[in-house]
Amino acid sequence: MILNVHNAEFLTSAVNARGYPVHDLKEIALVGRSNVGKSSLINALVNRRKFARTSNQPGRTQSINFYRVDQLCLVDLPGYGFAKVPAAVRSAWRPMIEGYLTGRPNLVGVLHLVDVRHEPTKDDQVMNLWLREMELPSALIATKVDKISRGHYQKHVQMIKAALGREPVLFSAQTKEGRDEVLQIICTLAGLM
Repeated sequence: MILNVHNAEFLTSAVNARGYPVHDLKEIALVGRSNVGKSSLINALVNRRKFARTSNQPGRTQSINFYRVDQLCLVDLPGYGFAKVPAAVRSAWRPMIEGYLTGRPNLVGVLHLVDVRHEPTKDDQVMNLWLREMELPSALIATKVDKISRGHYQKHVQMIKAALGREPVLFSAQTKEGRDEVLQIICTLAGLM
């Protein structure tokens, strides 16, 4: 693997472009609904349990968090959809997310996370369509695969593919299933392969 995941550090949190780190690293953003496992995926990739802050409560990530991992940067965006936060906070997320995705020159790719257990939400469908229309290079990652039996994998993959028109990579932060595939996707998106 070209990426040294042990050489990783938290850089900063920001709510707008003024707070973004100034660097020339390529950035890969993680998008998905609240509590889909974006922070957990980052933790699994760098083999640290508490590198990116996680919570069982949807809406914990309320700013854009930048993590340097070797020669690139993973960017954890606030989740969309249901979250246990005030409506004013939730409504501020959309311009924050869109501002980053449309205005950040370092952005080279997006990991779109969906929960493998559930049919993609309307918000998931809107994000999927938006990424395509913006022609942002992206990959679809189905998280929490450890929560379903192997015998049901194909049924869930087909459900997601029918809703979003693309096949997801299956991933579990708990068992690290799919970790190597996700790292390879990140390296490909960042032009490191």
